Amino acid sequence: MSQLFYLNECSSTNDEISKFLLYENSDFITVYTFNQTKGRGQYGNTWSSTAEKNLAYTLAIRTENFTASDVMFNYYTAIVISDFLANLAETQVKIKWPNDIILKNKKIVGILIEKKKFNHRNYFIIGAGFNILQETFDEISHAGSLLTLTGKRFDLHKFALQLDEYLTERLKILPSEKEILNLFNEKLFRKDEISVFEKDKRRQNGIIRNADEKGELWIELEDEGLQSFYHKEIKLLY
Repeated sequence: MSQLFYLNECSSTNDEISKFLLYENSDFITVYTFNQTKGRGQYGNTWSSTAEKNLAYTLAIRTENFTASDVMFNYYTAIVISDFLANLAETQVKIKWPNDIILKNKKIVGILIEKKKFNHRNYFIIGAGFNILQETFDEISHAGSLLTLTGKRFDLHKFALQLDEYLTERLKILPSEKEILNLFNEKLFRKDEISVFEKDKRRQNGIIRNADEKGELWIELEDEGLQSFYHKEIKLLY
């Protein structure tokens, strides 16, 4: 059973959803808005969004429904969202580790997944910001939207409903952890390509080799060889 709630405006859908979890008894509960004023990204980052141009979406799912690790759940969520967008855009969509969604080298979705407890039940709280109709972006943000990158205009409400149906259906049954890891690495942005990285305030070339089951990224650096990194330990500069 799933339930979907629309808000005209809110500070953060990831925060607002807690109010619905206190009363609702459902496996999937979603809150979405087109006017989020204080969105949150990964590791304390902010996620800004132009009102009535983009979608802020949060889905809460009980953790008891899954046997996969938190890392694999995060990976699979990014895989499913990238598949949904690839179907709409009719082109390849990549995942920038750990879970930004990339279309034509531009970030169009940021994902924040948290684990929280409400009413003695544990939930995965999947928050995602989708750039859909926004037309201008800060040059250094490497961001784009479905409109700027495909030329297609999407109805926001229809987009939200289609996303929710697709995501909840795909998350009902997860593949094996091995399959999830393989799918994630197939979609990994700039895998096996020479890229520029910043580590300890120093730039050097490197090649992304793979993401692993612990959530680390393995990079073969020009000066230091093959190493694994957690998020924020190294920065991909493209």
